Amino acid sequence: MKNQETSAKEQLLKKIRKALLEKRDNPYPVLEDLPVYPQNNEILEVVFAEQLTAVSGHFIFCEDEIQLLENLIGLSEKNKWRKVYCWEPQAQQLLDKYEYPYYAGDKDFEAAEVGITLCEALVARNGSVLVSNGNAAGRRLSIYPHNHVVIAYTSQLVLDLKDAFALLKEKYSNQLPTMVCNITGPSRTADIEKTLVLGAHGPKELYVFLLDG
Repeated sequence: MKNQETSAKEQLLKKIRKALLEKRDNPYPVLEDLPVYPQNNEILEVVFAEQLTAVSGHFIFCEDEIQLLENLIGLSEKNKWRKVYCWEPQAQQLLDKYEYPYYAGDKDFEAAEVGITLCEALVARNGSVLVSNGNAAGRRLSIYPHNHVVIAYTSQLVLDLKDAFALLKEKYSNQLPTMVCNITGPSRTADIEKTLVLGAHGPKELYVFLLDG
């Protein structure tokens, strides 16, 4: 009986070795060129807003800079934000133009309530925000404060992650950032008794201000 089992095992191993030695054509030669999802004619802004809202994020569309600042001021007053931090020159220039108060350095950063950053891309299909350490905001400003406010532009909207990485490559060429993070809604966990808790490992609230342009 033992010899029969050994013989069957040897036969199986021979078949596996033979299969490994045989060269076969790739059944999916253009797999990397295929879209991850079926193409459709949906408006990217609508898809992104729906997906972001579905993961407990907040979407605010702004026709111009004035509307963006009006919405940001209204949100600040509603939530009584005082410790607002912004480190990226482009975003600072926008806030300075309308005299919106913020902290430009990291003084008293442990008390930060809000981090305002730009982003690399918005991924409509997942309602995600792609950020990196390739700018002055680095990693801390998008993860430490309880509230993360992202200022983005419609030109940064893409359908899939593949398209977002293409934008990164176009922007940075061969000098890609050492950290790239895809944020999908507020930080969350359900590790304890399967109870969903927001803000466990990062911001509790995520706001995306999409500026037309």
